[in-house]
Amino acid sequence: MTINLLQRPLRLTLHASDALPDGMSWEILEGYVIATTWCGDRGVISLGIWSPEDLISSEQPAITPLELHYLTTVVAEKIELNTIERQPLLEHERKILAKLLAIQRIRSADARLIKILRWIAKSFGQINSHGCRLCLSELNLIHRQLAELCGLTRVTVINILSRFRLGGQLLAVGESDLLIPSLP
Repeated sequence: MTINLLQRPLRLTLHASDALPDGMSWEILEGYVIATTWCGDRGVISLGIWSPEDLISSEQPAITPLELHYLTTVVAEKIELNTIERQPLLEHERKILAKLLAIQRIRSADARLIKILRWIAKSFGQINSHGCRLCLSELNLIHRQLAELCGLTRVTVINILSRFRLGGQLLAVGESDLLIPSLP
């Protein structure tokens, strides 16, 4: 990262659903960002979620259109990346995208949703001896965004979540946390 000591980097605080300015690279200091694209007949396609300390860029995107939206209130700082620094960023983005694409190819809607919930819990939640704990409200992930992440409809996500709770595949912990029990 190139840092100019004479000039302070641009730091933005934006709220949920705002979009980061195009054509820039950012370090996320607080909050969560989701990258999306869309195609006419298929609607919104989620490309990944980023969290504090992650770097994200919309400079020279491989996929267009590309929008970076905040899931929560986010503090992000503009950074300048040289060619060498950009490589790990691109590698990280490819890993996230590959994981999401692999999940979206799972035929069973139930299996796809539980896989995306496990990925979110392992990436952004807490892992303990009982399983993976995640707080969808902390991430501000609503049913629509879960549906977009795994390529399902919002109604399907709501129905499957209800079945998972009834079947013990998801356990309510506290007001808004969910626990995905460990597999034996």
